[in-house]
Amino acid sequence: MDASGYVAVIPAYDEAATIRGVAERTLRQVGALIVVDDGSSDGTAAALEGLPLELLRQPANLGKGASLWRGMQRALELGARAVITLDGDGQHRPEDIPALLAAHRARPEAIVIGSRRHLRDEVPRLRYGANRFADFWIGLAAGQRFADSQSGFRVYPERLLREAVVEHGASARFAFESEILIEAGRLGIESVAVPVTVAYRGLARASHFANVADVARIARVIARRLLARYAGSRPKAAENRSASGVPASTVTPIARSTGVAESASAPAEASTARQHTVSESSVRRRSSGSRGTRLKNSE
Repeated sequence: MDASGYVAVIPAYDEAATIRGVAERTLRQVGALIVVDDGSSDGTAAALEGLPLELLRQPANLGKGASLWRGMQRALELGARAVITLDGDGQHRPEDIPALLAAHRARPEAIVIGSRRHLRDEVPRLRYGANRFADFWIGLAAGQRFADSQSGFRVYPERLLREAVVEHGASARFAFESEILIEAGRLGIESVAVPVTVAYRGLARASHFANVADVARIARVIARRLLARYAGSRPKAAENRSASGVPASTVTPIARSTGVAESASAPAEASTARQHTVSESSVRRRSSGSRGTRLKNSE
């Protein structure tokens, strides 16, 4: 990892058409990048061939929450003091990362959210209304207001990622990003909104967000957290599971047709997360003044 202490994490599920471009642009903004391939079947991993990043591969599609958590925990193992998250479909502009990091440097204990609220005329009307509705209820459960609770373009401070008690297994999916905001409120971590630009037109694929199932998951999280907040109870500690939601005791190595040895589900809490190759030969490390372990791909 470079001297900045920032690591970007991109969860990717069937993003072969866009992931390389997003990764290359992200690497121009930060020196360390982790891509979590969430069980893609379209060649997403192959599209990253030769780039100086770390690739983690889930054994199956386990959802955005599990992928984010695994990437975040790996970043912490590498000594990250803050983690930037963005999508791999091209919706978020990596060129906006400096603005988010500037806000983080001004308030390093806060969670920084790339907000789309100022883009009312550009965001689809139904989505804009649904996002504002979610802002209200998530803010109520968290005890603070959020300018865009459904934006996944964020900077997470180290403290939040180390202390958060949230569901991060295969059942979490898109609800993870809502629950961790509520958890931030419980921990007294404020949020900062930074206006960003997004692209909805011309995306290579439709959203993976399932309108019925994922809305139901988010609603359940909000209801449970509201009850906990106003009944005075605390969230239960997460079970000793890996980032994928698979018990650590069942972790086994698997081999794919490429011949690359991969970890079926490396525990996020352990310091033994395995690294995976993007190419047959090791990718050269970046030499930008490392203050700790550098990200690398190793066979």
